[in-house]
Amino acid sequence: MTAAACTILVVEDDLHIRRLLRGALVRGGHDVIEAATAREGLSVATARKPQVVLLDLGLPDRDGLELIQALKTGAAIIVVSAREATDEKVAALDLGADDYVTKPFDTDELLARVRTVLRHRQPATIAGPIRFGDVTIDTNLRRVTRGGIDVHLTPKEYDVLSELARKPDRVVGHRAILRSVWGAAHEDDIDYLRIVVRALRQKLEPNPAQPTWLINEPGVGYWLRTQ
Repeated sequence: MTAAACTILVVEDDLHIRRLLRGALVRGGHDVIEAATAREGLSVATARKPQVVLLDLGLPDRDGLELIQALKTGAAIIVVSAREATDEKVAALDLGADDYVTKPFDTDELLARVRTVLRHRQPATIAGPIRFGDVTIDTNLRRVTRGGIDVHLTPKEYDVLSELARKPDRVVGHRAILRSVWGAAHEDDIDYLRIVVRALRQKLEPNPAQPTWLINEPGVGYWLRTQ
């Protein structure tokens, strides 16, 4: 998948902003489809299966946070919203959004964010399956199983897990993970990483409150115990 071949769905009720986004995205080599409501956005996403969704939260018929939950197409989701509160950002990321851009935004930065989420959808380069406990990571299929049963991970959850799996039993710094998974603009956004690690522990650890595999090195980073 290349940036030039990417199809992007813009879900935004403000016509002026939709036109602004369309112009910037088309100049960036992307195909663009639009929706003005959550209902329309969900219908279009299901039918067209875009690689990226740019999503406003303040939609006229439904809160954008609900739409994040409803989107099951595997698209990367970048929230583009005027809501600046930290709890809104945390909620969006916790529900599966890949990134959060606050209005007003710089179009060049937004295009860079799109390139970042696309880059992290490329297949992982780890050689062979990674196993720890009853968990197996199949990097060829981007598939994770626990006890032989598929575990649904959001794209960001998978990216963080595979980043740790590239250096098993070694500490990977917060900033290194954030830079690799979210991009250089998010090197200091440790809350992003904490949210994802918490979700991974809930899905993969025997006891999430006392993790066995996803280990925190306070003030430094995380590491994946495989032995």
